[in-house]
Amino acid sequence: MALAPGRQAPDFSLQAAVDGRIEKRPATLRDYRGRALVLVFYPADWSPVCTDQLPIYNELLAEFRGLGAEVAGLSVDGIWCHRAFGLDRKLHYPLLADFEPKGEIARAYDVYRAKDGFSERALFVVDGAGKIFWSYVSPLEVNPGADGILDALERLQRRD
Repeated sequence: MALAPGRQAPDFSLQAAVDGRIEKRPATLRDYRGRALVLVFYPADWSPVCTDQLPIYNELLAEFRGLGAEVAGLSVDGIWCHRAFGLDRKLHYPLLADFEPKGEIARAYDVYRAKDGFSERALFVVDGAGKIFWSYVSPLEVNPGADGILDALERLQRRD
């Protein structure tokens, strides 16, 4: 389950909502070339664990950026739902809509739960060259926090 480190991260082109606005241009993996990207797959906006999990990454955004990384959340919710959720939670990083075709990017990263119609709670650190450096799938009911991400970003910095 989940693409393993060392593999090329699948590209994406998805609508993004950030800071209360819907971006005019889709977000792509190529937008993050040259820096690390923390991809946060989560089941749904407004779900119990997600409402606690995603604000943690917002609180640590400066620390992630200090380690050379950007953050993007990704779920099968539509862009308007992402906009409302991001505004409500005061998130300052993009939420990407893997909406249509539903779960296409989650499938590409091997974290889509077809029987449920949403993604696993999964974390990926993609390096500046577009390769997966670290991945982790958490049980749906467990908030994975940020320790694994921070450890992976520190290891990635030492590697570079």
